[in-house]
Amino acid sequence: MSRSERKLLDTTGRFAQVVRDGSKTTDVDWTDGRILLSNRRIILAGANGKRTVSVSNIDTVEGRYDVNKAIAQVSNYVSIRVGRDVYVVSTGDSEEFERTLHKTIVDGSMVLVKHPAIEGGVVQSVNWKKARVKLGDGAVNLAVEDGSFIPIEIDDVGTVERDSRSVRSKERPVLEAEHTEDGTSVETYLSGNEKHCSVLGSVLRRGADRNSSSIDLSTAETEVLMALYSGVSSFEVPEFLDMDPDEVESIYEELVELDVLQEVRIRREVALKPRGRNIASESMNQQ
Repeated sequence: MSRSERKLLDTTGRFAQVVRDGSKTTDVDWTDGRILLSNRRIILAGANGKRTVSVSNIDTVEGRYDVNKAIAQVSNYVSIRVGRDVYVVSTGDSEEFERTLHKTIVDGSMVLVKHPAIEGGVVQSVNWKKARVKLGDGAVNLAVEDGSFIPIEIDDVGTVERDSRSVRSKERPVLEAEHTEDGTSVETYLSGNEKHCSVLGSVLRRGADRNSSSIDLSTAETEVLMALYSGVSSFEVPEFLDMDPDEVESIYEELVELDVLQEVRIRREVALKPRGRNIASESMNQQ
């Protein structure tokens, strides 16, 4: 390695090339070997030789790519797209490998950010600004050119959507991440090249997936969530919805158990968790 190259991970595991020049290799099987990740390349070394993937040439770090049963039987692996080729890599701790690879790709890179693009459900008049990215422990941190700092806690992300928008007179991919700031639901928009949006989208979706809204709630429970999402104080919900306070208390208890609300104080002050914001937002969009 050169002086400018730093070894980040050196471990053993399995790997395979599942797409070659755009075509799936359905007869492929896993190869056991050594997996080395530096700030410049990935080296996959097995009994039949080694393959080197330049980090700068990686287009996306994707989800599963089960081309056959042999690949599908491994529960935890990372797929890496490089042009028209796709490699899958499984280590003893594939999450650590993926996290380190993500940091290697995006740390220090410049993106455009609009924050808050939406606050409390209301569109804000803010401009796109340049920001430098750094992935921290459980957060995407953005150092903005105006000196401000925007942390997006991964476990606090309710939803992540990807769109294509005109950004500074150019069509660009845009990530729309919902999270909270000082207890208020906000959406932060991020834009960059395809690689940066792919990696940041993958990182942020970890939280969104954990906070999925796929649970069945009663009409009253949904109305309570929408009231809280709209900014109504938890103490004012009974009057706002014309509901019995004891019924609202019972709903709070149920939603805390479902990990939709978190209890702030013993006197039944509650705040929406990401899953709750997700449910409330979807319900309001259906009104």
